[in-house]
Amino acid sequence: MPTEISLVLSPQEAADPKIYTAKAVKQLGISADQLALVRILGRSIDARSRQIRVNLRLQLFIDPEGEPAPVRFDYPDVTHAAPVVIVGAGPAGLFAALRLIERGIKPILVERGKDVSARKRDIAQINRNGAVDPDSNYAFGEGGAGAYSDGKLFTRSKKRGDYRKALEVLHAHGADESILYDAHPHIGTDRLPRIIAAIRQTIRSCGGEILFETRVADLLLREGRAVGVVDRQGNRIEAMAVILATGHSARDVYKLLNSKGVRLEAKPFAMGVRVEHPQSLIDTIQYHLPSRGEYLPAAAYSLVSQIGGRGVYSFCMCPGGFVVPALTQPGEAVVNGMSPSGRNSVYANAGIVTEIRAEDYAHLTEEYGALAALRFQEEFEQAAFAQGGGRQVVPGQRLADFVAGRVSKSLPATSYHPGAVATDMYGWMPHFIGESLRGGFASFGQKMRGFVTNEALILGVESRTSSPVRIPRDPLTLMHPETDGLFPSGEGAGYAGGIVSAALDGERSADRCADYCR
Repeated sequence: MPTEISLVLSPQEAADPKIYTAKAVKQLGISADQLALVRILGRSIDARSRQIRVNLRLQLFIDPEGEPAPVRFDYPDVTHAAPVVIVGAGPAGLFAALRLIERGIKPILVERGKDVSARKRDIAQINRNGAVDPDSNYAFGEGGAGAYSDGKLFTRSKKRGDYRKALEVLHAHGADESILYDAHPHIGTDRLPRIIAAIRQTIRSCGGEILFETRVADLLLREGRAVGVVDRQGNRIEAMAVILATGHSARDVYKLLNSKGVRLEAKPFAMGVRVEHPQSLIDTIQYHLPSRGEYLPAAAYSLVSQIGGRGVYSFCMCPGGFVVPALTQPGEAVVNGMSPSGRNSVYANAGIVTEIRAEDYAHLTEEYGALAALRFQEEFEQAAFAQGGGRQVVPGQRLADFVAGRVSKSLPATSYHPGAVATDMYGWMPHFIGESLRGGFASFGQKMRGFVTNEALILGVESRTSSPVRIPRDPLTLMHPETDGLFPSGEGAGYAGGIVSAALDGERSADRCADYCR
């Protein structure tokens, strides 16, 4: 039987398998030749004091016959099985497809964008300040918004489903083993596309279908039951049920459902800006060292405050990362952040956002109904675009200037390739957002001395933190309460907030859908 132990080590010791294995053997009181296998179960950094330590949890196998069997997944051939349509090939859609296959049902994935490789060319064009393809960009295409926007795998909720299994699926398709034990697992935007392509291969090899560049134009309803979709060429794709996993930026899908009388709800969300610092500054603040050295990763942070009763917090913090254009159509200014696997950029960035409440967009409710929050989000992005320099050039301001109410005469260097222009950010954004962000940044500067500096740059706007619309569903069946056979899932439906949580929600939706179809 394996034995679990915990070690508290220096960063250098934790990085060397020979050192931590020797310490583990000594703690157990056995000889090295009795040890068959050492496996890391957990790893986290404690930087609360100047003596930085790494907490390592290990699993040791003494008997060679007790080594763990490799994790395998049972994916049968479903070529001739009855189908279910899944709209969207992001994490919710891909994991829903894998789960349907496990349940003996054929998934037909309908994806408006391109496969993950072809999509890369369209994203490169956006970064060069070229035209934006509304169906192939940082939000749309195989892999969803996470494929080229970082690849963080952390979720705060362990109640959504089998968190460990989701990580094992990603590992089985090519992710590094470290995602199985790091406290904040991360794949990286440079590696995630290959993993997504491998998942696609699994789906297709089992008889599932994936239809790229196929935008849904209509939902097929028969006697109040969802039985498929129609693409914009008029092709009907019929099935036993429909899983909607379209992501938080598929505004046309919300508008389609609203036009067909499928009930929607406005939901809480948040908007703000993205702030970028030199990574070396964040390292110094967090590690209390002049330099993080060879054995510590790029430092991260997580910040939250209450300003005038309104929450302000950091979102999607990307150490050693880049700021990227996340708009989905012309006339918008939207930014996001990502990190490659090595987190080796000289910049650190994070969204700093404030909560948006129903009273903030109440003036739009009469005209837009359940889509009023969506319209408020659109107006914020369009206002930012009007302040920018055209195409993907976005408004920006030095952070200390923003907090002090000064206009920046120039902007620091940035990882954001399309470029930024200096504006009075507070002057054009909604007053309550500007006030909340100013107060939030000032509060964060007290918690992290040196955080509020003119070496840092804020860029606008960070508006796609989550969907402003929820597609309601029954808490037990996960099916829309008024439309049989329709299973809203993932971020776009309002039930997830990242790669892993969306993947887990996709699995849960697929399970309930399979129960419905039996």
